[in-house]
Amino acid sequence: MPGIVIVGAQWGDEGKGKITDLLAEHGDAVVRFQGGNNAGHTIVRGDQEWKLHLIPSGILYPGKRCVIGNGVVIDPRVLIDELHALRARRVDVSGLRISANAHLIMPYHLLLDSAGEAKLGSLQIGTTRRGIGPCYADKAARLGIRVQDLLDEKILKKKIVAAMEPKRQSLRPFEKDPALDLHTMTEEYLTFGHQLEQHVADTSKLLWEMLDAGKKVILEGAQGAMLDIDHGTYPFVTSSNPLAGAASVGTGIGPLAIEEVWGIAKAYTTRVGAGPFPSELHEEMGETIRQRGGEFGTTTGRPRRTGWLDLVALRYATRLNTLSALVVTKLDVLSGLDRIKVCTRYRGPEGAVFEDFPYHQTVLHHTTAELMELPGWSEDLGECRTPSDLPDAAREYLEFIAEQAGVPVALIGVGPGREQVLWTEAGRQTLLGEDAVAVSGRSAL
Repeated sequence: MPGIVIVGAQWGDEGKGKITDLLAEHGDAVVRFQGGNNAGHTIVRGDQEWKLHLIPSGILYPGKRCVIGNGVVIDPRVLIDELHALRARRVDVSGLRISANAHLIMPYHLLLDSAGEAKLGSLQIGTTRRGIGPCYADKAARLGIRVQDLLDEKILKKKIVAAMEPKRQSLRPFEKDPALDLHTMTEEYLTFGHQLEQHVADTSKLLWEMLDAGKKVILEGAQGAMLDIDHGTYPFVTSSNPLAGAASVGTGIGPLAIEEVWGIAKAYTTRVGAGPFPSELHEEMGETIRQRGGEFGTTTGRPRRTGWLDLVALRYATRLNTLSALVVTKLDVLSGLDRIKVCTRYRGPEGAVFEDFPYHQTVLHHTTAELMELPGWSEDLGECRTPSDLPDAAREYLEFIAEQAGVPVALIGVGPGREQVLWTEAGRQTLLGEDAVAVSGRSAL
């Protein structure tokens, strides 16, 4: 199993970082393939908590190769701060490699992002205002600044001038901002280049060599399938492709090197920012789930919108990614509920029923969730260590999800700790091989 892709199967914030960190123990490299520091991962180890935004989750394992792929957009200041913070906690970051082809977020991207959102008023998309969208826009317009440009002063200055020229009108309100001074910007980014140079590499070649040698490479996506710029709830989406198909493009390895695609989904649904959310809960139950699940953004601290599990969207994400397995996180948040509801289909304003995700945004914006009730459970799941420890109702809930999605559940999250991730037989067979299942004695779901 050379390549395994980890993607979000909802609107992001599904717990990909913790799962990637767990799988990294059994892998040789962990790679981020898209997004930027608009993403955030929280990892809990014992009594320590780690919040990562750009650096792959595997960095906490000494000796593991961690790669930021060409599909990621990098704010070098954020990356350097993250490296300093890890070093201060005695984490070895020497294994980090950064693609020379990754694009850089510049000061003008941050200003344009904030100004653009402000102009939209009530039509705001809900971006994190981290400059992600404007950076990807420059990439598409062939005006981007790349990591390799930090290592050549003449090229860097020329490219900054070329990138800013068509933005002069948009940047006029900020013309006195010292961050936009050409000399200041060039010197600052050259300094960033000196600090990052030891990590810059031809990561496509590096990863191919590892895969060719039979090494296990874990490819980590940011955000989630429903935020994909092509297939998500456009325009309320991110500026990149968080789907498994983007793992090849965002790293420079061929698709045949990928053998597994695992989708991460909460036992309920959340999303941040504006956009349609058919199963959203607006009353007390929504706030209860938010508080119990700690549903506040790692990057922004914004409260997340909460709702019942949306199986229409999950089936759509399964199809878009050709998922081979599901990871269901935060099952413990639903403990204590007599009845649990799930969205099995949508209904339009004129009574039309949608078993599949509507392709037309006008239709989607006016749909409501049709809910099915399932038995709840009262037991605390935090001490469960195998699927067989779960209450019958919790196992039945997971089996219903797997049946609806059409793929097996590989891992189950019942708390924030690493020991609170339960391996099913399907998960252990895929990642560790059949012998490990026989030896472990862990029950199948």
